[in-house]
Amino acid sequence: MDLLATAATPIPSHTVLALLAMLMGGIQLALAKGTSAHRWLGWVWVSLMTYVAISSFFISSIQTWRSFSPIHLLSAWTLLSLVVAVYHARAGNIRQHQRWMVTLYVLALVVTGLLTLWPGRLMHETVFGGVSLSAR
Repeated sequence: MDLLATAATPIPSHTVLALLAMLMGGIQLALAKGTSAHRWLGWVWVSLMTYVAISSFFISSIQTWRSFSPIHLLSAWTLLSLVVAVYHARAGNIRQHQRWMVTLYVLALVVTGLLTLWPGRLMHETVFGGVSLSAR
């Protein structure tokens, strides 16, 4: 955890809030829908995801196009998707809202989270302690 705690800004806050968003998103998917708690947690989750997506633009460990990478395309898609998902909820199109939110959770948190465990990335070093996957 020292590696993560001493990483360049905004990596520590980005990571903590992404993990919190993953936890809260899982809870949100499991709880009853349409309640005031669902709406309140939803706004908190949207806020967390907004921070995580925006802060990713200040992380450039992979530089495919100058300081940007394909991960940043997902961040832009995340910001757009958050707007679309909230629009559908407010317009009463709950089916579309659910589809956008579940897709966001899976792509922007689960898939991206797994990609952070790629050898050579900070989260790989933090979780596996610098041990290569082939040595495990």
